[in-house]
Order: sequence, then C-alpha cells, then structure tokens
Amino acid sequence: MATLGIALIGCGGIALANHLPGFALCPDVRVTALCDRDAAVLERARLASGVAFASTDHRAVLGRDDVDAVVIATPNAAHAPLAFDAIRAGKHVLCEKPIAMDLAEAVRMWQAAESAGVRHMTAFTYRFVPAMAWIAHLVASGAVGRIWHFRAQRFQDWGRRDLGWRQIAAQAGSGELGDMLSHRLDFGHLLVGRLARLTAQVRRFVPVRGAHVNELDDWAGVLGEFASGATGVWESSKLATGRGEGGVSRDWCEVNGDEGTLIYELSRPWEIQRGRAGGSQLRTENVPDAFLKWPGSPRDARAGDPLVTFRYDQDFEFVSAIREQRPCRPSFRDGVAAQAVMDAVLTAGRTRTWVDVPEIALPATAAAARG
Repeated sequence: MATLGIALIGCGGIALANHLPGFALCPDVRVTALCDRDAAVLERARLASGVAFASTDHRAVLGRDDVDAVVIATPNAAHAPLAFDAIRAGKHVLCEKPIAMDLAEAVRMWQAAESAGVRHMTAFTYRFVPAMAWIAHLVASGAVGRIWHFRAQRFQDWGRRDLGWRQIAAQAGSGELGDMLSHRLDFGHLLVGRLARLTAQVRRFVPVRGAHVNELDDWAGVLGEFASGATGVWESSKLATGRGEGGVSRDWCEVNGDEGTLIYELSRPWEIQRGRAGGSQLRTENVPDAFLKWPGSPRDARAGDPLVTFRYDQDFEFVSAIREQRPCRPSFRDGVAAQAVMDAVLTAGRTRTWVDVPEIALPATAAAARG
C-alpha cells in the first residue's frame, strides 16, 4: 500500500493530542476518517484535524476502501465490540487500554486478530518513554543480573472533579486499576516477566465526583510474586494531594537485581538512575541518543516537549508493524496479560486472599491459523 489510511474511532483528547500528531510524522500515512458517537465531539475533531470524512456510525468508516487501520480510543466498554467489527472488516487495530472489560473478552479479541492475520496493538504508551526503553534494553542485556524486586508507583492529584465515563462501572470496568495501574502492570511484564500470584486491594475514597456518583476505585495496591520468584509491589492513586497530574507527577519504577538497580521516572524521560553491586549510592545516567526515540522513528528526538513527544512513536511502531508484516510491540497479547492481572486484582480485593494469575497461551485456533 502506497499510502496507509487510518481512521480514528473515538475523537476525544487522546486521539487529537496523541494520535493525530503521531501519524502526521509517519511518511505515506494519512488519517482518512473520523468517528465518534457524540456529534459535537466529532465536529470539533473534524474542524481541528481537517479530515474530510466524519461519521457517528463506525460501520460507515469500516466500509471505506481508504481505511486500512483503526485506532480505538473510546470508553472501555466499546473497545471489544469495535475491535471485532474492525477485524472482520480486515482492518489493523490499535486499541487503547484496557483492551477489554474482562479476560475472556480480551482473549477473544486476541484470537480474532491473530486468526484474521491483522496487526494488533495495545496502547501501553509509556513503553515508549526513552528512559523505559533504555531500562528494558539494559534488563534484557543482563545489566541487573538476577532480578529480586520490582516496584512501581503512579501518584496523581485528580481531586474530586467529575471524570465522566471513567467513573461509571458499565463503561470503564475499573477506575485507577485500568486507567493508570494497567500501564505499570505492563512495566512488570516487560521488565521481569509473568506475574504468577498476587494479593491486592482497590478503594473508592470519593463517592461523588462533580455532581455524579463515582462507582469506581480511586486507589489500587498490589503485592505479587513473578513466575521467576521475584517480588512485585504496585500502588496507584488519583488522590495523592499536591502531586499534580501528567508528566510532572509521580511515575516511578524500580528494578533490583543481584548485580544492580535501575530506576525510571517519567518526569526525567532522558535519564535513569543506576546502582551497581558494591556501590554505595545511585548515579544518574543519560539515556543514549539511540534510545531517545523508537528505532527508525522520523521524529526529531530533541524537538518539542519530551514528556509529550514520546507518545508519537507508538503510532510509528503501529505503522511499521503493518508495513513490515510483523507483530506490534506491544500487541493484544500484552493487553491480555495485563487483563489477566487486573481480573485477579479485583478477585483478590473482593475475597481478601492470594489469587493465582492464569497463564495465558496462544489460543488454539489462532495457532492453527498461523500454521
């Protein structure tokens, strides 16, 4: 395909702030269609983007010959139904996280995409932060040796404001767990491997946001054990008063091994902290130039706000995987792995017990389809 056509299904802030500029940087890629159920949101996106075709009916979008792939950036409950329709239409799919409302639905999405032979991607955007990409490379290279501990924190101050669909159980499924902790669960899988068992708690501290009932969690905490035997600790909150929001708030990830320690912090996307065996203190190290952007990305790594521009590389990876006919990084498989943990977290919180996280294998029909 000479020009790759992309449709944005769901035209809120994420689509306009992240995906429009991301695809604009990709050679021979054009956003050809917009879709949103809210006509007012759709019109604002049309005016802001200049995209000619816009519809409130996703079927009209999926039927277009100039749409090769879709980005699904809607409330969580719509992710799977839209993805199934896109897959049946032969479109490649980049889906915001969490990709589904529960594990069974997520597995069906993965299976459908694999069987259809379309590229599929889970929007675990923070993998593309240069500091995280560099740490992932170092861990894979054996820089910390045998991993003993993993921990991650995400602390923001969202106060008591109305969060719209994100505080409605039927539309979001979970609150802070799926919204922010899911990214950090993915960090654990990326750096350490499969999480095998856990105990957890989720809490709702603010029962009313704005003028509407808040049905979902504001805070989530997880204590887990990886299949390797390493320990894991996660905590995420919307109510860390005074912490602020976005890139300046607390987003911390640390890995301790028998040969070293590596620390990521979102607010410092171009540097990491590193400790070595026998050392007495952590030292700050700059991320090498080669890791300041995704491999092959046309983005100028030193242009723009580094707390924003790393997000554009996610769209470049999606496009590259389509053109090269290879799996996306991360794929629906990574979304399924995170969903398995999230389901276990909700079970553990409800039962106040330790819960085994199911080990997810490639669905049989998908494996057969791939030969």
